[in-house]
Amino acid sequence: MIYRFGSFSFDTEKCELRSGGAAVPIEPQVFSLLQLLIENRERLLSRDEIVERVWNGRIVSDAAISSRIKSARRALGDDGEAQRYIRTVPKRGFRFVGEVEGPVAPTVAEARPAEAPASRPSIAVLPFAAVGEQARAMADALPHDLITELSCLRWLFVIARGSSFRFRGAEADAATVREALKVRYCLTGSVEMDERSMTLIVELCDTADGGVVWSERYRARAEAVHELREEIVQSIVSALELQIPHHEVRQARLKAPDQLDAWAAYHLGLHQMYRFDRQGNTQAAAMFERAIALEPTFARAHAALSFTHFENAFLRFADDAARARDDARRCAETGLEHDPLDPFCNLVMGRVSWLSGDLDASLPWLERSIRLNPSFAQAKYSLAWAETLMGAGARGQANTDEAMQLSPLDPMTYAMRGVRAFTHVVLDEPSQAAEWAELAARTPGAHALIEMIAAISHTLNGDDERARRWAGSALARQPGLNSADFFAAFPFREDAARARVSQALARLGV
Repeated sequence: MIYRFGSFSFDTEKCELRSGGAAVPIEPQVFSLLQLLIENRERLLSRDEIVERVWNGRIVSDAAISSRIKSARRALGDDGEAQRYIRTVPKRGFRFVGEVEGPVAPTVAEARPAEAPASRPSIAVLPFAAVGEQARAMADALPHDLITELSCLRWLFVIARGSSFRFRGAEADAATVREALKVRYCLTGSVEMDERSMTLIVELCDTADGGVVWSERYRARAEAVHELREEIVQSIVSALELQIPHHEVRQARLKAPDQLDAWAAYHLGLHQMYRFDRQGNTQAAAMFERAIALEPTFARAHAALSFTHFENAFLRFADDAARARDDARRCAETGLEHDPLDPFCNLVMGRVSWLSGDLDASLPWLERSIRLNPSFAQAKYSLAWAETLMGAGARGQANTDEAMQLSPLDPMTYAMRGVRAFTHVVLDEPSQAAEWAELAARTPGAHALIEMIAAISHTLNGDDERARRWAGSALARQPGLNSADFFAAFPFREDAARARVSQALARLGV
């Protein structure tokens, strides 16, 4: 539903705040705070209630609450003096005081997804079954949190709580859910709680055939349930971001080439793109171009095409790296024109800046990508890459570790491990660098540059035999690779780290 006030429209299902038709960037937690204030505008909300509803009861400081209120006001063009929309009642709480119209149903134009081909995946999250009286609240709370977080994914259509929760207590099979809600996927679960622990079992089902696509079990101590609730939700969202696209690829392969729609072509392209070789990249680009021909405003297809041009420049697949870099930027900009709030579009725009060595320019795009989707592991890893090359090894480690935790089966795991090795190079920890680089080079999907990271790390650690072996493999896969190519791909800004890498490459004869 949509609320309107002043020049703003506030869409609770698409997690969008717009002003005069233009999207206003806003963090998910700030969006939740605004939604709470707007939906309860007839009364004052205490700080305790805000903490319970927005922070799920976790202990937070007054400064954290004030920071989110300030961010909400900034998004609305408000401030602490004017208080046109959000009023502070000292020592008591906050209230939304703007004149609000709604909630109203969106118009046809507003209801149409920003980037979406009509075939994009759709999901219903049903209320979980509760085993035991203590589990009832959590059986509703977790699906509610999941609906909120999944609704912020631009590629996934999520059925609103009011519709999916109509199946509370019903023994609805996949076919019934598909017929009633017109969705391709259904997420169900059960929560069991006692005085000592909570056990959560979740299951993702394909409603077309009732088959289980993915399932997982989570356990938590009873006293830590609320503390871990956000972590569990983020883990499930990250798993769905991986499992649904993989299932889409499997389904697309069953179709005849002339029956592929834009979304199926896009997912087949992703599968080829993550091979990270010349042939796969060429095939991926062709699929993305087909998706764009079928759906010209498909923002993610433009972003993915940018990704293939990035690979052409980064891995020297293209003879003209400068042209590939320009093509990567053009496609990224086109994707952002069609959907400026898509995290993937923001990610590829950030990656384009690396190709010209402008790490500073990449940071705002990567940070925005994470704000739009805090579960986006590839954005976390990409930010870690930029931070590490700029000399912030400790921050790079933290973001790389979080990326690997969010997506332990990510197709770019080898790259995440390679960045983790680089963090130790920056911190002058050669033994740890060698350990992570060896692991990265042995991970499926690792390309020649990752093998060269292993060669450098082993050189710095004094293991010349392993270093020569990895350097030889890298040069066999990418003949002519030299130190200039390596620093074009990894533009180290931190002088000491760059000097160490340069000396290692010289010892290797690269």
